[in-house]
Amino acid sequence: MTCPTRRDTGLLLLRIGVSGPLIAHGTQKLFGWFAGAGLQGSAEFMEQQGYRPGKLSAIAAGLAEAGGGALLGLGLATPVGGAAVAAGMTGAAAVHTPHGFWGYAGGYELNTVYGVAAAALALTGPGRVSLDHVTGHRLDRGWMAPAALGAGAVLAALAVGARQVRTRRTREGSDTES
Repeated sequence: MTCPTRRDTGLLLLRIGVSGPLIAHGTQKLFGWFAGAGLQGSAEFMEQQGYRPGKLSAIAAGLAEAGGGALLGLGLATPVGGAAVAAGMTGAAAVHTPHGFWGYAGGYELNTVYGVAAAALALTGPGRVSLDHVTGHRLDRGWMAPAALGAGAVLAALAVGARQVRTRRTREGSDTES
């Protein structure tokens, strides 16, 4: 085995730096670890934010973060992991959009950073210090990145679009009752 290049080392650092917090966020939602709300609390929050059904939405968000983050960290099925995270961050950004871009104001800044980093990893690949490399890139073929990112974009657009319709209907219903 040849020594990792600077590119390989940089990709490993990026994968680990992105995956660690994502795994923690996802396990907060799924299991209540790291002072998280757990599945029930996350489901209630998802319902309040217009994502229905709340439990399914919480599971999807938790798996996108924890599962996608784990795949990125391991460098295994990197296109799928990156696409899952990017789609999940699109859904999260929709919740934070009313607060503007900047994270200090509750905006979508951090969601953007995670989503773009995950999409970039899906496109560039994990580097040689990865399970994809060890397995001969069986789960990291050239066609997989555009397919996974495309599927993730469609799913995210459907989820965010349905949320926007529900939110608009809720607002209009409360406006007419006033």
